[in-house]
Amino acid sequence: MIKTISYVYENTDDLLHFIEENDLCEYPNILIQVFSGVLDRNVLHSIQSSIKNSLPLAQVIGCSAFGGIHNGQITSDEIGITFTIFEKTEIKSGLFQLEDYADGHDLGKNIVSSLCDFDTKALILFTTNYGIDVQALLDSIYEENPEIVLAGGVAGGDDIFRDGLVFNQEKISNQGVMAVALTSSQLRVRAFSNYKHQEVGKTFTITKAKGTAIYSIDHKKPIQLLEAYLGQDFISNLQQMRAEFPFIYESQAKRTSIRINKLLDNGAIEVSHNVDEGDSIVFAYAQLRTIIDNSLREMKRLSKLNMETIFVYNCVVRKNLLHDFADKEVEMLESVAPTNGFFLNGEISSGAGRRPEIVGNSLSYLALSENQQTQSKGKQNFQYKIPEKLQTIIALTHLMKASQEDIHILNNNIQISEQYYRSLFDNNTDIVYSTDLQGNFTSVNPAFLRMFGYKKEELIGKSALKYVNQDDLARVRMHFFRAIKGKEQYYTIELLSKTGEKNIFQLKNIPITVNGECVGIYGIGRNITEQKMIEDRMIQLAYFDQDTGLPNRIKFTEILGQQLARAKKKKRILAVMVIDMDRFKIINDSLGHEAGDEILREISERIQQALPTGSYLGRFSGDKFNLVLSKNVDVEEVVKIAKSILRQVSTPIIHSGQEFYVTASIGVSFYPNDGKDEISLLKNADIAMNRSKYPGGDRITLYSNEMNEEAMKRLELESYLRKALQKEEFFICYQPLIDLNTGKVFGSEALIRWNHPRLGLVSPGDFIPLAEETGLIEEIGSWVLRTACKQNKKWQQMGLKDLSVSVNVSANQFGQAKFVKEVKRALKESGMAPEFLTLELTESTMLRNIDHSIEVMRALQKLGVRVSIDDFGTGYSSLSYLKDLPINTLKIDRTFINNLHLDTTDIAIVKAIITMGHGLSMKVVAEGVETEAQIELLKELKCHYAQGFYLHRPLTTDDFEKAMFTEKYA
Repeated sequence: MIKTISYVYENTDDLLHFIEENDLCEYPNILIQVFSGVLDRNVLHSIQSSIKNSLPLAQVIGCSAFGGIHNGQITSDEIGITFTIFEKTEIKSGLFQLEDYADGHDLGKNIVSSLCDFDTKALILFTTNYGIDVQALLDSIYEENPEIVLAGGVAGGDDIFRDGLVFNQEKISNQGVMAVALTSSQLRVRAFSNYKHQEVGKTFTITKAKGTAIYSIDHKKPIQLLEAYLGQDFISNLQQMRAEFPFIYESQAKRTSIRINKLLDNGAIEVSHNVDEGDSIVFAYAQLRTIIDNSLREMKRLSKLNMETIFVYNCVVRKNLLHDFADKEVEMLESVAPTNGFFLNGEISSGAGRRPEIVGNSLSYLALSENQQTQSKGKQNFQYKIPEKLQTIIALTHLMKASQEDIHILNNNIQISEQYYRSLFDNNTDIVYSTDLQGNFTSVNPAFLRMFGYKKEELIGKSALKYVNQDDLARVRMHFFRAIKGKEQYYTIELLSKTGEKNIFQLKNIPITVNGECVGIYGIGRNITEQKMIEDRMIQLAYFDQDTGLPNRIKFTEILGQQLARAKKKKRILAVMVIDMDRFKIINDSLGHEAGDEILREISERIQQALPTGSYLGRFSGDKFNLVLSKNVDVEEVVKIAKSILRQVSTPIIHSGQEFYVTASIGVSFYPNDGKDEISLLKNADIAMNRSKYPGGDRITLYSNEMNEEAMKRLELESYLRKALQKEEFFICYQPLIDLNTGKVFGSEALIRWNHPRLGLVSPGDFIPLAEETGLIEEIGSWVLRTACKQNKKWQQMGLKDLSVSVNVSANQFGQAKFVKEVKRALKESGMAPEFLTLELTESTMLRNIDHSIEVMRALQKLGVRVSIDDFGTGYSSLSYLKDLPINTLKIDRTFINNLHLDTTDIAIVKAIITMGHGLSMKVVAEGVETEAQIELLKELKCHYAQGFYLHRPLTTDDFEKAMFTEKYA
C-alpha cells in the first residue's frame, strides 16, 4: 500500500513537529519530494538538514518550481513537501552533476546502471535546465530499458526559463539531474501526458544549423521569420511567450515539438532539441479543446484503476493559459487519489514501451499503486464548463486549424499534380492506362506493356473490353460508366496476358476532367496475385486449425457470435458442445505427438460424419473440439447427436497395425437458458464437460447452475489451499505397515491431512488433485517428505530403531530436476539413514518419461533409498516396463484386495502379482486389507506385507506413538 502525506513548509520547527506528529520516523521506505517556489539556498539547506537528521533513511528529490500542487490545490511562492510511504517498493536516488558526463547519452546510461534493475517500474527525473540535451538523456534511458516509465521535467527558476535548482538531502545543484528509481514487481504504474499541438501556417526548412542552434530557416535568419509571422511584440516578450508558440520539428527519424530557449545575438535561435539541416519545422499552438477533452476522458479511465497516489508535473505556461481549467483538473485528480506536484519548465511524456519525450504546455502525471486489484471508486462526474474568454481562444485555434488543413490540402493537390505529370506513366511500377469516352485505349505505360506482353501499337485505339473475360464484361462496363460520371471506382478483376497467363489486379478508374468536363478515364492497376495468395494463406493460418482444417478458437467464437445474433433475432434455441478426448495424453506419450495428431484428424472426420446440417465444428486446442448446433435444436435431438458422436469416437482406431480405443466427454449448454453470450455458453459447456470426466469419461452432461456453483467452490478451495501450508493447517497421519510373517509393525505410510479452520477436515481426494493441477503439490510434497523423515528419525531415537517410513511422490514432484536433491536434503535435515525411506510412485508417474524415471530411480537406489510402485496393476503396460525399472516393492492396488474373498479372478491376479514379485526379488505389499479372511489368504499366498483398516487406520503422531509402545499387532 502507498500513502502520501502533503505538507506546506513554514519553518524547521514546524517541519520537525509535522514529521513527529505523523510518526514518519517509523517508516523505513519514504520518498520525499520537495517543490520550492522560494529560491533561497539558506532555507533549502535548513530543510535538507532537518530531513536528514529526522529521516536519515528517506530518499529526497527536490527542485525549484513555479508553483505547487498540494492535495489537489494549486499554490505559489511556497515550499511544498510530500512524504510518500511505500510498503513493497524499493527507492533509490542520486544527484548527477552535468560536468561529470560527456553528454546526455552518457548521463542516461549512468543513471540506469546506478539506480535501476530488472523490476524497476518508474524513474522520476528533475533536471536544472536545457544546458544538457534532455531529449538525448531520455533517449539513452529508453535504449537501456524501454519498459521503464519516466516522469518529471525541467525545474523552474526565479524568472521564467531561468536556470533552476535540483537537490537531495545533502547537495544543491544548478547544473545537474536529480533521479529516483521505483523498483518492485508489485508496483503498478500509469503515466499520462496531456498535450496536443496543431500546426499553424506553412512548413519551413532548416537550411543551417549545428546542435541546438538554428542559424537560418529557408535561407533567412530565424529572427526575421519570427518577426514576419509572430510580430515584433513576440520578439520583445520572447521570454514569456516562446512556450506558447513551439515548433513542430520533423526529421526522418522522428516528429516532435521543440521550443525556443533563447535568441542569439546574430539573429539565430537556440532550441530545446538537437536539429539537422534539411529537416522541417512549422509553428504550432495548443489545441485547447482537445487538451480539455483528453483530460476529462483520462480522468474517467484513471478513476477505474484504484491508484493510491498521483504525482503531477504541470507546465507553468499551461497554468497561465488554462488557469481555470488547471485548478479544476487537479481537483478532479485529487478525487481519484491524493494528488501532489508542481509547475515546471518542460515535462516528460512517457509510458511503458513508449519512447519518452520532453514536451511543453503539458500536464503529465505518474499514478502509482502497490495494490494489484483494480477497482472503480464508483461513477464520478468529470465535467467542465468552458469560460467565455477561453471559448474565444478555442474558436481562434479552431480557425487556425481549419486554415492549416486548407493549406495541407492545397499542398497535397499540388504535389499530386506534379507527380502525375512527372511519373504517372513512365516511373510507375503499377499498370497505368487511359481511355476515351468510348473505352478505347489512348495511352498505356511501360509497366502495362511488360505485364501483358503487347506492343503499344497493338493497343492504342482498340477497345479495352476486348481484353476482358466475357463473364466480367457487365461489371467492367458498370464501373466504367460510373467513373465517367465522376465517381472513382475500385474493383478486383482477373486479366489474361498475351500468352494466356492469369493475374489478379486491383483496378482504380479515375475520371479525366478538362475544363469541368469528363473526357475519358485513367486506369491504375496493381498485380495482387501473390498478395491474394498470401492473404488466403494468412486467413487459413489465423482462423483455421492446421492439423484438422477446422475453425480455430478465434474463428469458432466469431461463428458462434454470428449464430447467436441470428438466434436472438429469430428467437431460436442454440446448443453449444465441448467435446474433449479422455486420457488422450497416454496416446501422445506412448506414440508421440505426430501420431497423436494423425489420430485427432481421424477423430475430427468421424465427428463431422455424425453432424446434421446447421452444425459448426471447431478445434480449440489439443484434443478439445467445440460444436454449435443451430437447426431443430431440442434436448432430445441434441442428446441423440451427442450419443452418435460418442459412438463414432469410440470405434477402434487402427494405427501402425495396432488398435486404439478412444472415448470422449461431452458437455452441453443451451442458449438462452445457460447463457446469452459466447463466453458464458462456452464456459458453461466446458463446466459440464468436466463433470462428464469425473466418473471416467465417455459421458454426456447437460449444464446446470449447480455445476457453476461447484466450480466456484473449487475456486474457493484453491484459494484456501494456497495459504494452507503457510498457516500450518496440514498434518500427517501414519498408517502402520505389518510384516505378515512376524505380525509386527516394521514401518508406516505417511498420509497428509488438511484441517481447515472453516471447512474442517478436507478429503485428500478433493485437495490432492487440485494441488497437482495448480502446481502446489511440489511445495506440499517437499514438506511431507521432510516432516515424515524427521518424525521417523525421532521414533527411531525413542526405541523403534528399525522403523521405516513410506512417502507418496506426485508426478509433478518426481518430474522436477531437483527432486533427488530434495530427497538428500530431507535425509540430511532429519539425520535418518536412507534405507529407512521408501518412496511410493504410481505406474503412470514412472511411465510418463520412462528414461528419466529409470535415471532418477537409479540415483535414489544409489543413495540407499527404496522405491515402491503404488496401486500396482491399474496402470498402462505395467509388465512391459517392470523388468527394466529399479524397484524394491510392489504395492497391490486395494481394488484387487476388496473382493479377495469373493472373486476368484481377483485371487488369481493377486497371486500372479505376488508370484511375479518373488520372481523379480521384490517385496509385495497388500493395501486396503479390511478383514481377517483377507489376511489369512494373503499369508497363504506368501504376501510379504499388508496395511489397511483391519490392521489399523491412519494415526496421528501421538496415537501412533501410543500404539507402538502399548499395543501389539498380530
